[in-house]
Amino acid sequence: MNKIDRHYIAWLMLCLLAGGSGAAQSAILVQCPGDSDGDAVIDSATHPGDPNYPAGPYSFPDNIRCLHLAGGDGFINMADGRRLYMFGFVDVTGIPEADVMDAGALAATFPAPTIMADEGDQVYLTLSNVGMVIRPDLFDPHSVHWHGFPNAADIFDGLPEATISINMGASLTYYYNVVEPGTYMYHCHVEAAEHMQMGMLGNLYVRPAQNRLPDGTLLGAHIHNNPDNPSGATPRDQDDPLDGDKYVYNDGDASTRYDVEYAIQMSSMDPVFHDSSELVQPLPFADMKDTYAMLNGRGYPDTINPNDLVNTADDPLPSQRLPTLVSATSGERILLRISNLSITRFFTLGSSIPMRVVGRGARILRGGGETSGPDLYYTTNSVTLGGGEAADVIIDTSGVPAGTYFLYTTNLNYLSNNTEDHGGMMTELVIN
Repeated sequence: MNKIDRHYIAWLMLCLLAGGSGAAQSAILVQCPGDSDGDAVIDSATHPGDPNYPAGPYSFPDNIRCLHLAGGDGFINMADGRRLYMFGFVDVTGIPEADVMDAGALAATFPAPTIMADEGDQVYLTLSNVGMVIRPDLFDPHSVHWHGFPNAADIFDGLPEATISINMGASLTYYYNVVEPGTYMYHCHVEAAEHMQMGMLGNLYVRPAQNRLPDGTLLGAHIHNNPDNPSGATPRDQDDPLDGDKYVYNDGDASTRYDVEYAIQMSSMDPVFHDSSELVQPLPFADMKDTYAMLNGRGYPDTINPNDLVNTADDPLPSQRLPTLVSATSGERILLRISNLSITRFFTLGSSIPMRVVGRGARILRGGGETSGPDLYYTTNSVTLGGGEAADVIIDTSGVPAGTYFLYTTNLNYLSNNTEDHGGMMTELVIN
C-alpha cells in the first residue's frame, strides 16, 4: 500500500467519524458581503467598471475584504530533507463551500497564508475546520487569533477560554474592523503550545491610510508620489497596492517611506514532537527542544528557493509557499516586517547592512502618537524578538555596493538544519 492509498483510507475514516461522506455532511458556511455563491469572492460590483469585480445585483463598500482559510494537517520539508507532520492553515478562497473539505485535506501550508489589509478595511475571515487526515482520532477545534489586534468584539479574538472555536466540519466567520496599521501575526489559539509548535502560524500586516493620500500631498519635506491614485481612492489590489510611495505608518513626515517590503516570520520546530504526534505517542511538552530554526517556514538554502516546496513527487501539494530571498535595486528602501512566533526561543536577526527600526509591536516608535512628538527610531545591526513580538525595520540601500549580503540569526547554534551545519535561520539580501 503506497502513501496515497494510506492517506485516502485515513480520509474515508475521517469522513465516517464526521458523520457522513465528505462535504455533504459538513456545515461549511462562508459569510462575505457581496458573495452570492459561498466561495468568499465578492461577485457584486464594488467599483463600477472595474473588470476585477463583475457586475452584480448589489453594491457593497469597496473596503470589504473576504478570505477563507481551512484548518487541518499536512507535511512540510526541512532543508536537510527530513519530512515533518504538521497542523496548519491553507487558503481556500474561491473554492465552493461543497468542495472545501476535500480541498483542505492534507493541504496545510507553513507558514499560513499571509494576510494583508489596508487601514479602514472591513475583513471577513472564514475559518473552516477540515479535520486531521493522518490523525482521524483527533477532533481538535481550531481558531484564528490576530495577535495584538484590538478586536471589534471578544468573540473574534480566537481564545477558546473566552470565545468560541471551530469544530471539525464547521465554520466561523471572523469580522475585523481594521483601524490600526502595523505588523502583526496570527495563529491558532486552541491548545496553543501544541498547535503553534505544529505549525498553525502566519504573517499578517496592515498598511496605513497615508498610502492613499492624493498625489502631491506634502509630508514634511517630502512630496507624496501616488500616480495610480491621484484622488486618494482606496486601492483594492492586495499584492501591488501602489506604484508610488508607501509607508509603514501614518508618520506625517514620510520618515517610514519604503520601496519594497518583505514579511519575515521567525519560527522553530522540534522534530521529536512532530514525530510523536504523527505516531500517536505522548507529546513531550516538558522536553520540547526546537532544532529546526526557520524564516517563513524554511531553513537555508531553501529560504532562497523562489519556488513552492511540495510534499513529494507522488503527493505534489504545496507545503511551503513563501521564500525569503530579499531583493532590491541600489538606492531603494527595504521594509522588513519581522515577527517571531516560536514558542520556545528568543531569536536575534542580524545584518551587515545597518537597519533602522521604526516600529515595534504594531506601533510606530514615536512619542505622543503617530504624527506628534519626537521619533524614537534607532539604527542597529540586529533585532531581538521573543515569541509574539514584531518589529518594522527599514534598510536604506543608498550607497550600498551591489552584491549579495545575508540576514541571519546571531544565535549561531541555529545556523543549522537540525544536525546539518550551514543552514537554518538565514537568507540572502541581494542588491542589484
